[in-house]
Amino acid sequence: MGAVKLQLPLPKSVDGVTLDPNPDWSFDALLVELNSIEKKLNASSKFPIPFTKTEFRQLSASKDNSRRGFVMQVSDDGVEDMDGDTEHEVGDHFLTGGKRFACDEIYLSDSDQSEEGLHIDLQRDLMDKVGLVESGLSELANEHQRTIAEEMRDQLSALEAELMDESEKLASTLERVERNTEAQREMNRKFDMQYQRKIAEALDDLLTAVQRDHEHKSQIEERKIRDDAAREEAKRKEKALQEEKARQERIRAEAKVQARLEAERVEKEKAAAQEAERKAAKESAAAVEKKTSESLATAPSEGSKISRDSSQPVRPMSDGQRHSAGNTIRVTENAQKLEEKRLSIYNEIAAQNEALGLSSNKAYRKYEMEISRRIRTITGSKENVRVKADELLKLISGSTCPQSISIAMFAQQVVSLCVNLTGSFNSKVYAYGRVFVHVTSKVPRAMDILIAELNKVCIYTVPKYIIYSEAAFQTKEAYDKAIGYAEEDGKIENTDSYVNRLSAYMKLYGALVQTEVEGCQNLHGLREGWAWIARFLNVIPANLYTAAALQAFLEMAGFALHKRYKTQFRKLLDIITKDFLTALKDRGDAKLMMVTEKLRSYIESNQFLNEPEGWRLRSSLESHVFTPESDQQYHHQQNRFH
Repeated sequence: MGAVKLQLPLPKSVDGVTLDPNPDWSFDALLVELNSIEKKLNASSKFPIPFTKTEFRQLSASKDNSRRGFVMQVSDDGVEDMDGDTEHEVGDHFLTGGKRFACDEIYLSDSDQSEEGLHIDLQRDLMDKVGLVESGLSELANEHQRTIAEEMRDQLSALEAELMDESEKLASTLERVERNTEAQREMNRKFDMQYQRKIAEALDDLLTAVQRDHEHKSQIEERKIRDDAAREEAKRKEKALQEEKARQERIRAEAKVQARLEAERVEKEKAAAQEAERKAAKESAAAVEKKTSESLATAPSEGSKISRDSSQPVRPMSDGQRHSAGNTIRVTENAQKLEEKRLSIYNEIAAQNEALGLSSNKAYRKYEMEISRRIRTITGSKENVRVKADELLKLISGSTCPQSISIAMFAQQVVSLCVNLTGSFNSKVYAYGRVFVHVTSKVPRAMDILIAELNKVCIYTVPKYIIYSEAAFQTKEAYDKAIGYAEEDGKIENTDSYVNRLSAYMKLYGALVQTEVEGCQNLHGLREGWAWIARFLNVIPANLYTAAALQAFLEMAGFALHKRYKTQFRKLLDIITKDFLTALKDRGDAKLMMVTEKLRSYIESNQFLNEPEGWRLRSSLESHVFTPESDQQYHHQQNRFH
């Protein structure tokens, strides 16, 4: 059944309650307004009885009564009809009437009739009095009011249920959002962990691949090095074999020549002996004839004898050449004076150091190790030479240790370089010379002590030669010790070891005398080197030791001597070729062949024209040049000190 809308003229106010002509109310506003109207009507009602009907008034179509109507209020206690302009609000509809009606004849009692019966009688009476239209309108209004109230309650219930559902949905949605957020966060965390794990695995794989590649390259390099070393070793062995064959052939050829020379010498000796016998016979005959003639002229005197000096003439010596100690030492006078002068300074320094407790003070040993470390870490670069020279000067000139002790330690450590030789000695010996010249130019006494120390360990640096004599030396070992053989554990070192060490001393001496440093004066320079080679050729005989000394000196100093003296140096080399090498060859000793060939090759191939290896310092240190040999020597020296 559709909703019925009745529009009746309404008054503007009922009992002081103002009516809104606009019927568009919201649901909440409608409830509030209904409650307010009900309270006001109850408060302002003139008839407190449950239901009162005023005098009926006819509906009028006049202008004055066009907005006049009635209002019916139905409550649990009955129906109340109020006089005046009234308006009953039911939902969005307004019921209006034109007349009043009275219910004076209706008898109401709470005890006689029930509410339902009262309602039925009321309707009947209303129909009887008011008429069918008014009764229908009243019934319709009541029914519509109940319908609206029921709908309102249903709507409220529906709204409350919907609100509860929405609240539950909202809570469920929020909970689901939280769960989804947490799940997304957990998933992101897992993804991050998985991503980091993949990155770590990829990085580990990359590092493993790099390491594997590096190891592979290292293996290739090692294999290449081994192959190169094997090839070099094979070449070396082949070369050694060829050299050995050539040496054997030379030995055989020299043996033949020696045998031929020996035969010729024997023949010459026989001829000389025969000639001497003939001369002696002639002299004897002449002497007898002379004696006979004299005896005829004068009377003979008893005991008269003819004496004759049978001593052999000595070879002339230049530069004050002399033999001393029963003709066992050969040395020039000037060389001997210089040696004695240096030895005097050396002994003076040694006495001072002994008084200062050099042998008993362990702090001095630590200082000596510092000097040794600086010397053994010298390399062939300009910067290294400069730094090491400055460091050694600070150590020698410092106040921590007396200078006499530091000078003696410096000289001893320099000479000790030749004891434990390494493969890099030849390439670094020129750098040693530059450092030592720089230091000794600032501390002149250090040069005297250094040369004196070299004269002690190697007599050929004087130069000086000791002749073997059974009268002067009771045993061959005593002679070996006198010329510089070392003794260890009661045993004398072998000849090869001695020759190698002797050559190292001479190389160090040669590198020292040929060194020229800008801004520094070499107190034992090329002039002393020229004097040494002249004195050597004047007094030193040719043998294995002297040949090794001469060859080592020329190898180091020949280039600088030729640059300085040029033609004069070539004349010295000619003397070496004619006299010294000839004397070596005449000895016929197979041990001399190697050193003889080195000397001959040096002179004939003009090696003195070529700049030696290491002679020119590098501008910067190259990493491939450095080797741990110097560090090993330093630790070996430390162990020796301890």
